[in-house]
Amino acid sequence: MKFNIIAGAVYAFLSVAIGAFGAHGLKNVLTEQYAKVWETGVQYQMFHAIGLIVIGILMSKSLIGPSSLLSRAGILMFIGVILFSGSLYVLAITQIKVLGAITPIGGVLFLVAWLLVILAALKIGK
Repeated sequence: MKFNIIAGAVYAFLSVAIGAFGAHGLKNVLTEQYAKVWETGVQYQMFHAIGLIVIGILMSKSLIGPSSLLSRAGILMFIGVILFSGSLYVLAITQIKVLGAITPIGGVLFLVAWLLVILAALKIGK
């Protein structure tokens, strides 16, 4: 529970910092296409930072409580941010297009993580 909330808050903090760096520090470096790639990475990082915080809150005893499904969802979401957003940041800066092949792996981790959250919610009261 604590890990997910802290990791989510750190990812949210970094999302704001990385977004600002992209908008200001890389303004004259990135082409419009790669600036959009950078922005996509920032957006998905923030979405899943919030997702990690939500998972942490759901794991509190007053809601779903400790759950292996939610624990796994948090791990997958955490790794998904690294693979999805991280690969987009590196792609935007280096323009090495093969790095784009890593991005969908992170996306699949996001999908599985959200599915696990759904399954954990369906188990409530059973």
